[in-house]
Amino acid sequence: MRKIDCRHSGFLGAFREVAVLVAIAMLSTVAGRLHAQTQSSLTVSDSTATRVMACTACHGERGQGSEDDYFPRLAGKPAGYLYNQLVSFRDGQRKYPPMNYLLAYLPDTYLHEMAGYFASQQAPFPVLPRLSVGPQVLALGKKLVLKGDAARHIPACVACHGASLTGMSPDIPGLLGLHSKYISAQLGASRYGTRIASKSNCMQPLTKLLSETDITAVSAYLSSLPAPANPAPAPAGSLKLALSCEGAEAR
Repeated sequence: MRKIDCRHSGFLGAFREVAVLVAIAMLSTVAGRLHAQTQSSLTVSDSTATRVMACTACHGERGQGSEDDYFPRLAGKPAGYLYNQLVSFRDGQRKYPPMNYLLAYLPDTYLHEMAGYFASQQAPFPVLPRLSVGPQVLALGKKLVLKGDAARHIPACVACHGASLTGMSPDIPGLLGLHSKYISAQLGASRYGTRIASKSNCMQPLTKLLSETDITAVSAYLSSLPAPANPAPAPAGSLKLALSCEGAEAR
């Protein structure tokens, strides 16, 4: 083994100290550059598309809906309807903690902006899973959706949501492209008073007339229907509504 001359030990120590300082300086420079690049990549514009990113995580990038049964399609629904639902979540009429917390401090201007964004989206309709229900269930659902039940004073869904079931501006939503379980849950929530509209609450008296069998049938039939040829809601005032309350807000 080669011996190190002690006369050079001071030089070697100083050299090591300089090398360490240079390495630290280089690492600091690299870290600074990486931090700057990271900050640059994280910089996002203050736009509506940015503000709704919290929504798209569950409802899809363009509000097309999720494969999850309970995250509904938002794309193309009337802006007034979407705004009313956002207000209901923000103000606590509709109870779902993630939505309640998300919207708790947002002003009306933001809610209008978000509603308008999703109303303007033209996303494809999802392919919904086939339901294992019998033909009698679907037949009952079809009857209630298209004709209602006059003997029980239940109007047809199409009487307010339109012949194509795409809703009507400004605040009646389309019913297509929604999972059966979601439709059933919302009809049930309305029936039992746990889903309350921010304005009129026309649906609750109607849903109280529906049995569990009716709700299952309507939900199954609606979710079995194909995407509409024209998904746009009907123009405001183009339908003579079966429910006479102002801003008749259906589910």
